[in-house]
Amino acid sequence: MLDPLFQIKVTCACCEETFQTSRVRPSFKKAVHRDSDFCSHYNSVNPDFYVVRVCPHCGFASTEHFTEKLSAKQRLAYDKKVGNRIITRAFAGERTQSDAMECYKLALLCGQAIDEKDRVIAGLLHHIAWLYRYMGNKEQEKRFLAFAVEAYIRVFETERDSLSNARLMYLIGELHRRLKQYQEAVRWFGRVIQDKNITDASMIRASREMWQSIREEIMNEGLEMPEEMKETGA
Repeated sequence: MLDPLFQIKVTCACCEETFQTSRVRPSFKKAVHRDSDFCSHYNSVNPDFYVVRVCPHCGFASTEHFTEKLSAKQRLAYDKKVGNRIITRAFAGERTQSDAMECYKLALLCGQAIDEKDRVIAGLLHHIAWLYRYMGNKEQEKRFLAFAVEAYIRVFETERDSLSNARLMYLIGELHRRLKQYQEAVRWFGRVIQDKNITDASMIRASREMWQSIREEIMNEGLEMPEEMKETGA
């Protein structure tokens, strides 16, 4: 039977040593379900467990979206804030859910230490929330969703010209919805629906669906309807 994992060689952005890390073969990346915030669920191996690469030489953890090569200042910051405090480990083989969590949290520490881009940090926070979702830990999932939505908003404020605004705005709205911050969720979904410059039909449709979902949730919970929902429909 074909092994779902295969090895690739990568060069550490920090110490520039090469090492092996596992990836999941494309034929095994078939999700059985996808949540409204793009979290995928799998029957077998989860590709998300292998996104983070951890250098066994210096301990630096990153993803393919990280800076390719650290500057001397970033390397010093990593050593001071993270590198001098960790015991290096190899994560080259099969990973458990616990291993994946350790890798993501290490990547988050590394990213924050070197002042990595907000969109990279936001992605790590969101993935950690997904890992907690897989574990059924709703309290920690919501905690990291809250961190993620703050980071995504910073991305929108600083990088909106270089990214897909529709998907990003939808995601910000959806994380607010999941946190039951309905007023903010409605505001972000409304921007996707009403902005004439947005032509992404799938994100407009998804925003309309979530808008209606919020209406139902508010009615079921006996809460006051946000002003935006009173004034206009989606």
